[in-house]
Parts: sequence; C-alpha cells; structure tokens
Amino acid sequence: MAFIGLLILWPLLLVVALIIKIKMPGGPVIFKQKRVGLNGKLFTMYKFRSMTVGHGGSSVSVAGESRITPLGTKLRRYKLDELPELWNVLIGDMSFVGPRPDVPGYADQLKGTDREVLRLRPGITGPASLKYRDEEELLAIQQDPQRYNDEVIFPDKVRINRYYLHNYSFLKDIQMIFCTVLGRRMIYNNETI
Repeated sequence: MAFIGLLILWPLLLVVALIIKIKMPGGPVIFKQKRVGLNGKLFTMYKFRSMTVGHGGSSVSVAGESRITPLGTKLRRYKLDELPELWNVLIGDMSFVGPRPDVPGYADQLKGTDREVLRLRPGITGPASLKYRDEEELLAIQQDPQRYNDEVIFPDKVRINRYYLHNYSFLKDIQMIFCTVLGRRMIYNNETI
C-alpha cells in the first residue's frame, strides 16, 4: 500500500519538494531524524522540512515558534510534511497506524508496563496522533509547554497507545486512516479522538 501511495502521490511529493526548495532555500528538502521504533530500535524517519536550518530547538514543537517557517506551518497543518514517511512504511520501519515514533529520550524513560508500547511498529497516524492533532496549538497556550508535554500529553499518549496494543482492530485502523485524511474525529475507547 505504501508503494501504491508513493506511485500515486509522486507528483504531489515533487511539487512540495520544489516549493520547499524555492521558499526555504539553503537547506535540505527532506528532514531526517533518528526515532525510536519497533522494540526500541533506532531508525531514520523522513519528513519534509518545515523548520529553519540549524534552529537547535526543543524536541517539543509549539505553534507560532519562529523556527517553524510560514510554509512549514502550512505543511504541518495539512500533514503534508508527513508524506515522505510512506518510504519508512515501505521499508518496514513504520506502519500506517501505530504510535508516533518518539525521539530518543522519551521512549528511554518508559518504565514497567509502559515499555510494552515499544512492541508496536510506529505509525504515520494512530489514536494518540488523532487525539493530539492540535498538539502544537495546545502547547502554545501553556505557561510551560515542555513541562505540560512531559507531565500531561506524553503520559496520556502512552495510555492511549497501550490501549491500542491490547485492543487492536483492523477496522479501527481503517477508520483512523480515513479520519486522518479527512480531518475528522472518532470515538475510541469511549473518548473523542
């Protein structure tokens, strides 16, 4: 499916790449970053670049930050920056649905039964991704975004991903994919995500 997606979307990928090269010169089109994958193994995740080069900021992104370019804001809003992750799905590092792959430092802190989420192949979308699709905006209104992420959002994502692991449903995966593409909400584990 990832191969078919890449075949169908290659014109869009090319257009986005050209726009990035024109609007954000002086840096790569593709952003590469080490993420924690299946069984805690590191892999390189690919996205379209949405930030300035060499920003040196936090791993937590907040809406309105100067390091996110105006074009990057649009790419993020419509999730176009995620399209190169189809390559990660094709080569087996990621899945369409699963927990978002964390940067090293977060997955390393998982303790006890929370570590079982590492048994899941990371996904382009998933229940926690849907619930926190507006995460950057939510963090922007917090007094201390990093602390709020670490104490509220990250533990909630782990809870949701543990539920996903123990209550897997192919039909729910399909529903999550459609909700992601169409920007819709759905009911999952008795909450709106």
